[in-house]
Parts: sequence; C-alpha cells; structure tokens
Amino acid sequence: WDAAYERELQTFQDIGDTGEIWFGEESMVRIIRWLEKHKVPLDSSVLDIGTGNGVLLVELAKSGYMNLTGIDYSPSAIQLSEKVREKEGMSNIKLKVEDFLAPSAELSGFDICIDKGTFDAISLDPSDAVGKRKLYVGSLGRVLKPEGFFLITSCNWTKEELLNEFREGFEILEELPTPKFCFGGRIGNSVTALVFQRK
Repeated sequence: WDAAYERELQTFQDIGDTGEIWFGEESMVRIIRWLEKHKVPLDSSVLDIGTGNGVLLVELAKSGYMNLTGIDYSPSAIQLSEKVREKEGMSNIKLKVEDFLAPSAELSGFDICIDKGTFDAISLDPSDAVGKRKLYVGSLGRVLKPEGFFLITSCNWTKEELLNEFREGFEILEELPTPKFCFGGRIGNSVTALVFQRK
C-alpha cells in the first residue's frame, strides 16, 4: 500500500489528481445521504478507517461535518490526504498514521466509524486473515461509542457474511442500496453497504 500511495502522492503533486476513490463517488454520496437522512448531528465525531486519499473526509466536511478524523497505516496515504486537505482548505480534518489493528489509546469515543474497503484489504492478508479480522472487530468495539454507528462498504463480503463477522457487539440497522446486476437469472450486488450499531 505504501508504494501505491507513493505513486498517487507523486501524481497529485504532478497534476493534482487525488487518485482512486474506492467504490466511486456514489459510495460517498450513499454514506452522506444516510447521515443526513438520520439527522446525525454535524458535530458528531467521525473516524474514517483506512482513509487513503482522504477524499471522503473532504466531502463530509463540505456537507458540514466538523469533527473528522482519518487514519491509515500507510504514511504515504496520510501524506496524500494531508495534501488533498490543504488543497481543499479543510484545516479541521485530523489525519494520523495509525494501525487500526493496534489502535493507540487516544483513538476512542467516536460516534461514527466508516470503512470503505479497509476490512476487505485486511481480509485478503495472506498471513492470518482470520486473526486480523477478529482484531479489527475488537478495535472497532474499542474506538466506537456504545450506540455508535458503523458504516461499511465491501466488495468481498455479502450481507450475511458481514452479519456473521460483526455479530459480537454489533447489530444491523440497515442495508444501503447498491447497484444490482443479473447473472444466470439471479440478481446480486457487486458491493455490500451496511449500517451497524454498537450494542
């Protein structure tokens, strides 16, 4: 990931391109619409887990959210997101190099946690993916307040699989609509987007 974000950082410096938006613009719109529909207060503390280029946080800030934090374990990703934040003039976004599987003590008390693809990436880790998924769920339980919301977008996991992964300490609130496709007479989704609440 460092190499990928170093390339994106160089491209941003060369031509101002912020790089890949995981799951596209509509994934950000889907998250912001849900927050607005449920009248989530603009001063709620929001953590973007695996922020990458930080574009989601910029969009949240443009929508009026004020208490925004992005973490990524890749220093190059945080450098890129800092540059994107500067370009957009969003000085209120906090960014930190942080490994979510071993979060620091000050990473706690969030009202909302958002994940677009980070759980997917952790799930693909060739060394002990099952153990790392358990660490992720444990970290989420530590950083998210009781009754807090967790919004996850995944292309690797079905709704049923995610319900199973997050059964300890979280309950499903809602499945967000995502594009559907039909293959062999069956309808499916290429992306799953769910909202959980911490018990």
